[in-house]
Amino acid sequence: MRLSCAGYTFNTYFRERGLTLEQYADFCANIGLHGVELTQYYFPNTSTAYLNDLKRYLFRRGLELAGTAIGGAFCLPAEEEREKHVAFVKEWLDISERLGAPCLRVFAGEVPEGHTEDDAFKWAVAGLKECAEHAEAVGVMVGLENHGGLTATAEGLIRILKAVDSDWVGALLDFGNYSRDPYAEFEQTAPYTVMTHAKPTASFGGDHDWVDYGRVDEIMREAGYRGFLSIEYEEPGKDAMVEVPRFAAYLRGVTR
Repeated sequence: MRLSCAGYTFNTYFRERGLTLEQYADFCANIGLHGVELTQYYFPNTSTAYLNDLKRYLFRRGLELAGTAIGGAFCLPAEEEREKHVAFVKEWLDISERLGAPCLRVFAGEVPEGHTEDDAFKWAVAGLKECAEHAEAVGVMVGLENHGGLTATAEGLIRILKAVDSDWVGALLDFGNYSRDPYAEFEQTAPYTVMTHAKPTASFGGDHDWVDYGRVDEIMREAGYRGFLSIEYEEPGKDAMVEVPRFAAYLRGVTR
C-alpha cells in the first residue's frame, strides 16, 4: 500500500511550534511518503488563492493529496447545530474538490447527555445522507472514521453506513481505534473502507499492544483495498518528527 501521513500526527507542531502545511509537506516528501492528508484545523485560510498555491506546492513536491479531514459531529441535540455541521461538511467537500482530494474524513459523534443512542443514530444517518448528495455532486467521498461514540465498534460503524446506503460514504478505518477484537473488526470494516489511519498501537481487549501491519496488509488486500495507509502517530511522550520516519520504514517492510 502507498504511504501517507495524517496532519494530526504533528498537532503539537502545528499548534505550538508554528509548523505550516508547506513545511509538513516538505517533511513528508523528504522521508519518501507518497501522499499527505490535510486537516482543516491547520489551514491559515481557505481562499482560492491559498488553495491553488497549496495544490501547486504539493504537486511540485511530488505528493498526492490522499484526503482531507475535519472535526465536529453529527450527533447534536439542537437542530440548528446539526444544520450548521452539515453545512460545514458541505463547505469542506467543496474545498476538498478544489484541492483535488478524493475523500473527506468526518466523525459521527457520541450520544449526547439526556438522549438515546437511537436519537444519535438517526441524527448521524440523516446528516450523512444529506452530505452524501453533495459528495456525489462534487465527486468527493466521505470517510466516516471509527472514532468512538456510535462508531466505537465495527458493528456501530457499519450500521450507520448501511443506513446511509450511499456509494459516496464509506469507512475511514483507523487501525488504532478499535479495542474489543481489533483484527476481527478490521476484517468486518475492510470491505467498506475508502481511507485508513495507521497508528502503531491499539487496545486488544484491555491490553495495549503493537498492531501487526503485515496482518493488516493481508486483511486489506483480501478485501480489495488498494488505497493509502496514512500514518497517524499519537504515541505519548514521543517526538513525531523522529518516530514517523521509523514507523514508515517498518510499514514499507511489512506491506506490499
